[in-house]
Amino acid sequence: MKHEEAEANKEIGGREAKGQRSKRAEKQKGKRVGGNSKIQNAQSPVPNPQSPLPLIPRGGPTFPNPQSPVPNLDNWLEIGKIVSPQGLSGELKVYPVSDFPERFEVPGKRWLLRLDGTEPQPIELLTGRYISNKNLYVIKLTGVETCDQAEALRGCKLMVPVSDRPQLAEDEYHVLDLIGLEVFMQASGELVGTVVDIIPAGNDLLEVKLHESFTTDKGQMTNDKKQKTVLIPFVEAIAPVVDLKSNRIEITPPPGLLEINN
Repeated sequence: MKHEEAEANKEIGGREAKGQRSKRAEKQKGKRVGGNSKIQNAQSPVPNPQSPLPLIPRGGPTFPNPQSPVPNLDNWLEIGKIVSPQGLSGELKVYPVSDFPERFEVPGKRWLLRLDGTEPQPIELLTGRYISNKNLYVIKLTGVETCDQAEALRGCKLMVPVSDRPQLAEDEYHVLDLIGLEVFMQASGELVGTVVDIIPAGNDLLEVKLHESFTTDKGQMTNDKKQKTVLIPFVEAIAPVVDLKSNRIEITPPPGLLEINN
């Protein structure tokens, strides 16, 4: 869930966490950023309307010359990765990197990106459904009608424009907004470290890279091994204050929490 975001909105900054939940990252190539609004209109604008891209033809997807220059993807968000075909009719299994089901269930325009860095191409999402026990979506795209056509898309990424960043409820945070925040002990003001990732679990876990002064003070550094990170449950009782504007999280960990995990 992070990830360095220069363009992410901070409209929820400064709120106190109230049973907060983080939202998984929608990753951006080079720098990962969340989107700005929920998908309301399936016909979201292409970031560069002067150079519209053709839809994938019925005979299967086509892609630009792999020797083409790598495009600037600052205006794009990754929402999922195609992992395999599903059945024989061209359906696709997608591993989501977004917690917003409308990305995969609401029909409308999405964009397809090859792993070699070619330019995203518009494609129509026809249907989608969630497979809960596998944390996958099964989707149907226009022009992908056979298993072979689906297999050709293995490893491709689904993208949307940055302008489609979904809004959150008051007690939710974009993962990307949390990455890079400094973590402090609420009682003493001591700097613990910096959030480097969010681990999805029953309650999301903040992965915090410990500041060198904190590890030294706590006697956690040795000649051969040093505890570099800790996992901190992202719940109100332990992380009562999340202040995005001040770039800080304040924690009240129970005794031993910061010493028992690596």
